[in-house]
This record gives sequence, structure tokens and C-alpha cells, in this order.
Amino acid sequence: MGFCRTTLFLHLLLFPAIRANSFLTSSGFSQRNPIQNVLDHEPAKNVDCSNSNPTGPIDTTLCDFETVESVNDELFSNLHELVATPFFKFFQVDLYRECPFWSDEGFCDNPSCGITSVDESEIPERWRAKSLSKLEGSKIDDRHELPGCYYRDSDFCFLDDNTGGDYYDLTLIPERYTGYAGPDTRRIWRSIYEENCFGLSEVSLHSGPNPALVSLPDRMTDAFRNEDGDGGQCLEKRVYYKVISGLHASISTHICQEYLNQTTGEWYPNLQCFINRVASHPERLQYIYFNTVLLLRAIARIGPYLQAFDYCSTGGHEDDAETLAKLGNVISIAQRAGRFDETVLFRGENANVLKEEFKDHFRNVTRIMDCVGCDKCRLWGKIQTTGVATALKILFELDEKALDPAANHNLLQRSEVVALMNTLHRFSESLAAVDNFRRMWKATSAEEGEQLIVEAERVAKETSRPRPSARVGKDFDSPEMLLTRWLRVCKQSTVDCVGMFVQIWFRAVNAVASVFTPSGKERGPSGFEL
Repeated sequence: MGFCRTTLFLHLLLFPAIRANSFLTSSGFSQRNPIQNVLDHEPAKNVDCSNSNPTGPIDTTLCDFETVESVNDELFSNLHELVATPFFKFFQVDLYRECPFWSDEGFCDNPSCGITSVDESEIPERWRAKSLSKLEGSKIDDRHELPGCYYRDSDFCFLDDNTGGDYYDLTLIPERYTGYAGPDTRRIWRSIYEENCFGLSEVSLHSGPNPALVSLPDRMTDAFRNEDGDGGQCLEKRVYYKVISGLHASISTHICQEYLNQTTGEWYPNLQCFINRVASHPERLQYIYFNTVLLLRAIARIGPYLQAFDYCSTGGHEDDAETLAKLGNVISIAQRAGRFDETVLFRGENANVLKEEFKDHFRNVTRIMDCVGCDKCRLWGKIQTTGVATALKILFELDEKALDPAANHNLLQRSEVVALMNTLHRFSESLAAVDNFRRMWKATSAEEGEQLIVEAERVAKETSRPRPSARVGKDFDSPEMLLTRWLRVCKQSTVDCVGMFVQIWFRAVNAVASVFTPSGKERGPSGFEL
């Protein structure tokens, strides 16, 4: 088995255990108690991160599940109103860029996959591409361009350059099951999870000090130590893995909450779908909580900048005041529940190289969204990967000076702000959907509940069977991209320059070895249904 695949397998096997009294007690999907623990759990109310009797700490955060549960009703209510305001409901994006990784993008011929754009005349003039490009043209001097998109050195994603694309009213395009499934979707998720393999981070962590083992002034120190015995799984990789898996779990929850009956054309909450995809794997629900805390921390940190942003669309500032009022409520909640210490990550002698690799992997994930064959899925995939990438940039790239709205009022693109809030809305709505599934579970009889669990076990056995490996058509990192990264790193550090060379060498060796090795990643984490 290849080196990256081995460490991913060990990570899945040895992932840190949740506190014994948590409702997320097991990651095994062959046991019935974990399913019942998830579905029978009563969400907590009126607590905060200093809660003395938590249902369980959220791993690698300073918060617990009860805190997120206690604020989510208020959070979801405010976000639901906020994303319906003019500024946050219109999103401009190019959905028809060519897939850069393989020629056959797949296709969804189900009518529910289609979406309708909004005529540009309906968009306030100040938010149209032509006006935005004038504002952004003078401030972007480190952009690396590709056809139709670009990224800056600080970005964790590729951004549209506003030269193409259409406008969409997100309130008219709910994220739901569309019938887009099968080999095409498995290829998308398999490719995304293959971006979880790090090269230099593996080498540096085995040969040098672990940046996670640092002295901190609070209880986050214990959460960041590798007490599970997996010495090769550094904190940064754990965070990366949780971000990707949490996004997958949240999307799965939305699919199950609004599941399509392809016979009647109606959408309905599918409890069996939720049990199969999420409840029978409690760690997946943990990842949703984790991403919610991560996003809340980013919003809390950039709160002053967001409150100084211009949300006016009409010129009368009535909608600006309304938007600011709702946004202020969200920021206030974020300050209470967004407890995450980003300063602990990317420390140590190889920190810069590890961060660059982290960025490159997540940028590739955002580019994979161009390969999704369902228009609605592609739209929400682009929004949410951009939203998460924006949060990562806020946490790991921007210092306090950069966050000062007076000194840097053009720090984020409008699309980044819109994506950030809509992505938090998606995660908050996922947690609200979980509560809905719990109510459905309580309404089932003992016999019906038994049948639901038996079916979940059957599906788990099906998805755990080995599948043939299907590799992506070409590597995501071209030789030109690797050379550019290497030269940039060499300018910063001789040690990191040598480390990058070792990384490239190890990748070449692993690439040769992978030709003779089954992947095993096509199922995602722990047999994640794709």
C-alpha cells in the first residue's frame, strides 16, 4: 500500500475517540447503539463554551457540541434571513468552465439538475462584473491566472475573474437531491479525497519535531496532542481531513433532507438516507459541528471588516441597515461559539511548506468543482468550497493589520463574502435538519426503527466491499506548477527548499508505486457512501 494511503488508513483506524459520555460514541457502522445515540440525542439549550458538563468536546476546537446546539436555532434563523437579502442572495459564477482533470465530465439529464440564471439587468449595477472588475483591478498584484479564474498567494481556492459567467438568485435554487449519482459522483468525491494525501508533511513529521506539540496557555493544548498514538497524523492534516469530510457530510444531510422521489417528482425528508449516510457513522456528524465552529471563528475574527462592508443595493441604505442588523446578530453568535485557536497550526520549521501544500490541495478541490456534471450541484459545490476556502484564508493568512477595515477595505471580493455566509448557512441548516430527522425517528415504531437499522447495516456491508481502482486521468500538480512552487519556497528558506525537493522525489516514487497498488480511496472516509 502506498505511503499516503497507509497513513490515511491509520488515521481512519486510530482517529481520536470522543469523550465517553458524548452522543458521538463510535465510528463503527455495524453497531446499533451509535445510530440510536445520534437519533435519540436531545440537543442542548442555553449553554456556552465554558459549559462544565458538555456532551463532548469537539475535537481540535475549544468548544463542545452543546454550545453549537444551543445557538443553532438562533444562528439558523438569522442566517436564513441574511442570505435572503439582496447582497447575499445574488452570486455570479462561471459554471461552464472546462474540467481541467479529465475530458468526460458526466452529465445529469434529470430536470432537477438544471438551474435558471438571473438577467444582469436585475442585479444592482454596483455588483455587476464590470463594476467589480474596476474595483479589484488595482488591488490584485499577485494573482496567478488561468482561463476564467485566478488565485492570489493568500488564497485557498481559485476565484472567478468576472470575465464570464452568469448571475444566480440562490434563494430560488435550494441545495437538494437532484438524481445526479453513480460513477460520475463517485469519481468527483474520489478525486477530492485523493487531495488528502500530503507529501512533504509526511516526510517532515517523521524526520522533525511535530508542530502540534507546543505549549499553549489554554486547554487547547491537550486537544491538539496526538494521544491516539498516530504519530504521523499532524494537526494540520487532521484539520484538512475534517474540513473535507465535514463538507461531504453536510451535503449528504441536505440530500437526505430534500430527497427526490423520481417517480412523483416530490421532495421529502428521507430518514433511511440520513441513517445510512450520516447517523450510522457518528464521526461524520462530528465533522459538521467542527466545520460550523471553524466558520464561526472566521466570521468572529473578521467581524469588524464585515460590519464595515457596503451592502447597499438601492442607494437608500434601508436594505444596508437591515442587512447589517442581521449580520450583527450572526457575528455576536460567532463570537460566543466560534472557539478555535488558529495560531496553533502551521508552526515549526516546515510550517511554510506545509501551508503551501495545504493551499495547493484545497485549490485543487475547488477546481474539481468544474468537473461536476449537475449544474445545481456544481453551483453549490463552488459556493461552499469558496466559502470554506475564504474561512481558511481568514484564519491562516490574514494578520490583525490586514483585517483592519480602515487600512484594507478591499480585502475580500464580494463573491468571497457571499460564499462565506451562504456556506455557514448550509452547515447551520444541516444541523437543523439533523434535529428534524430526530423528530422523525421518535415518531417511528420500534419495528420500523429496527427495519431502518437493519437496512443501514446492509448498505454498510455493500459499501465496505473493495472496488476496482479508477485513477484520475492526469496528476493535479503539473511539473510547471511544482517547479513554480519550489522556486517560491526556495526564496523563503533553504531548509524548506531541500524539503520540497524531497517531497517531489517521494511523490515520484509513490506515483510509480501507485500504478501497482489499488487505491481504496474511492469510498471516501470509512466507506463514505458516494
